[in-house]
Amino acid sequence: MSGLTPGRALPQTVDCLGIAREGRTLGRDKAELLQGTLDLLILKTLALGPLHGWGVSRRIRELSRDVLEINQGSLYPALYRLEDRGLIASSWGASEEGRKVKVYRLTPRGRKVFAAEKDEWATFSTAVNEILQTPAR
Repeated sequence: MSGLTPGRALPQTVDCLGIAREGRTLGRDKAELLQGTLDLLILKTLALGPLHGWGVSRRIRELSRDVLEINQGSLYPALYRLEDRGLIASSWGASEEGRKVKVYRLTPRGRKVFAAEKDEWATFSTAVNEILQTPAR
């Protein structure tokens, strides 16, 4: 994950999702949350259609209106992890420039897992938003 070590104090950095952090500690649970979030974003991106690695990163950036930027040090380990889990598959293809690239696509199992994880994320994010919007007493 973008060179971040769980439980270690961080200087001003940008994590794997491109969100600025200021000298805070990244706990193990938070690291797992960020990894799971990245996996979910990749699955959604590939649900829209097959892409090569850089295309996945670019699509996430575009869909987030330039808020989220995935660096290669986070993206490729996540792609390999998802492929190992059988959620995505890859094959060799050509980029728009004619270069040989590995193209990733969602597998049928990946579609099922994505649907379930998307529902879990919606429940989780709704709960977090409820807490954050609770007025102070």
